[in-house]
Amino acid sequence: MAEITKLRHLTSAGLMDCKKALAETNGDIEAAVEILRKKGQAVAAKREDRQASEGCVIAKNEGSFAAVLALNCETDFVAKNAGFVALANKLMDLAMANKVKTVEELKALTVDGLTVADLITEESGKTGEKTEIGAYEVVEAPTTAAYNHFNNKLAAIVGFNLENVDAQVGREICMQIASMNPVAVSREDVPQATIDQEIAVAVEKTKQEQVRKAVEAALKKAGLNPNHFDSEDHIESNISKGWITEEEAAKGREIMKATAEAKAANLPEAMIQNIANGRLNKFFKESCLMEQEYVQDSKLTVGQFLDQTQKGLVAVAFKRVNLNQD
Repeated sequence: MAEITKLRHLTSAGLMDCKKALAETNGDIEAAVEILRKKGQAVAAKREDRQASEGCVIAKNEGSFAAVLALNCETDFVAKNAGFVALANKLMDLAMANKVKTVEELKALTVDGLTVADLITEESGKTGEKTEIGAYEVVEAPTTAAYNHFNNKLAAIVGFNLENVDAQVGREICMQIASMNPVAVSREDVPQATIDQEIAVAVEKTKQEQVRKAVEAALKKAGLNPNHFDSEDHIESNISKGWITEEEAAKGREIMKATAEAKAANLPEAMIQNIANGRLNKFFKESCLMEQEYVQDSKLTVGQFLDQTQKGLVAVAFKRVNLNQD
């Protein structure tokens, strides 16, 4: 039992795994450690194609450096295991101590004679599940802040342009990021591809609305209820229920087709673009951190709140990691 306890201390492997390894090696501790490590490698290789969508997310900050890390596994049961959570915290502490900026740098660090990559492989051997660093993000700025949601599935970090920002202010902005999921700090930071996509969607939606309004007006003018003609299935259903006749259905279909084609061919381009630009501005206000409505005071944007707190204060960068579906 003393040898098993020693082996468990060295490897954190399960009781039965340690017992079997010692039996295979006739009590040779070093050989047993090697067996357990190879077991981890075998499990990791076997589970490589599995999806690791559960896990533990941790964020920390120290002065001008903040990081958020997700250690992923396959099941929530393992994610809540004390040993798994302890490993996630161990990796985060290591990352913070060395101020590493990439996953590759983190995996190359050594602790207790093993690289981080080896530690993760060993964890696979202990849990029997695929284990991997699912995300690692950093923010560097004059002041940083971090927030960890209570379930260890969601965390956020943020950086500010000024020093000595109140810690509570930083925490509240991190909570804003966690809850409102902005896509960028400001509209200037939104990728052009995202803007182009939003414009295209807005233009198409606006065109469809204009055509629909024209069709509804034409149906009403003909004495037909537009609600009876909002889809082909609905038309058939309304015929079977006796709410419209076959003749009315045919008339309605003809009006809808002719009106839609005529309207689509003569849409005012300037008006379409103006409405689409309005929708794009709405997207910016909902999706850009500095323009978002501040969750603690709906009368203010985040930018206004920060400026009131400390003149000239703005967020310059943030990262958000969420294992749950947004």
